[in-house]
Amino acid sequence: MRWSLWAMAAGFGIDLILGDPQGWPHPVIAIGKLIAVLERGLRRLFPASPWGEKWAGGVLWLLTAAVSTAVPALLLWGCHMVSPWLRLGVESVMCWQILAARSLRTESMKVYTALAAGDTEGARQAVSMIVGRDTARLDEAGIARAAVETVAENTSDGVVAPMVFLALGGAPLGFFYKAVNTMDSMLGYVEPPYQDIGLVPARMDDVMNFLPSRLSALLMLAAGGLLGMDAKGGWRIFRRDRHNHASPNSAQTESVCAGLLGLRLAGDAWYHGALHKKPYIGDPVREVEAADIRRACRLLYGTAVLSLAFCLGTGILAGWIRHICLSL
Repeated sequence: MRWSLWAMAAGFGIDLILGDPQGWPHPVIAIGKLIAVLERGLRRLFPASPWGEKWAGGVLWLLTAAVSTAVPALLLWGCHMVSPWLRLGVESVMCWQILAARSLRTESMKVYTALAAGDTEGARQAVSMIVGRDTARLDEAGIARAAVETVAENTSDGVVAPMVFLALGGAPLGFFYKAVNTMDSMLGYVEPPYQDIGLVPARMDDVMNFLPSRLSALLMLAAGGLLGMDAKGGWRIFRRDRHNHASPNSAQTESVCAGLLGLRLAGDAWYHGALHKKPYIGDPVREVEAADIRRACRLLYGTAVLSLAFCLGTGILAGWIRHICLSL
């Protein structure tokens, strides 16, 4: 695990420098293709009924999670047989591909740049690339709010949670988490045709993110305090609004972000042509503005650095404790 911790640190550094270069092959794309193939095959194999589709979703989850974990584990085992240094290099690249701090900032700042230039349609197009909701009805404030919300939520899903899994089990467990997250992104909807086949992927994503999302919220609160934001407000809104979401996890970081920035986030949103009634998160101290996207990105990076320090420190401490116990 010591090698995996250093690989995580190296991958984090590579991610901050390179992000996710366009056109480069990415394992998550392969995971997405695997999910699509399994979905088509399992829909044909299982009965076209709510019961049958739920079973299909469960089998899909097991197969995708197993393949996504086993393939990197076998590859790293083979590399270690050649040289531990080769394993370190390969696992560092894997960790880079698992983390998404730089790409999240890059994509959200495209929304900021368009809004700052007065290009509402360009901003609407940019935000549609990073959110799941319909964006055609969004005005400038709605576009900025959607971008801030996705930065806040994905600070957990794209950075802190993957780092926790990397610290626990190296790149194989990191890819396991990415598979779980990708299945939820592709299948975890309440609208047809996903409401049944996506049930298990959605519930398992909730389970896997339960603790990381809460850790992310606390780290974000600490980062906001260090960055001079309203930590008292962040703590107040977190305690009050952290359950104001259909997901048990999404509002954890969104509530902290709303309190730190003095914003009201969430509320009703359109998905796939249907209006979803959602509670608000935060207080309307002021209207959301484009600059809040930049502030949310600062918060993202601050939280990411604290998360790396926490995971490395915890991993090293656990290694020392295990070494002491084995030597007794």
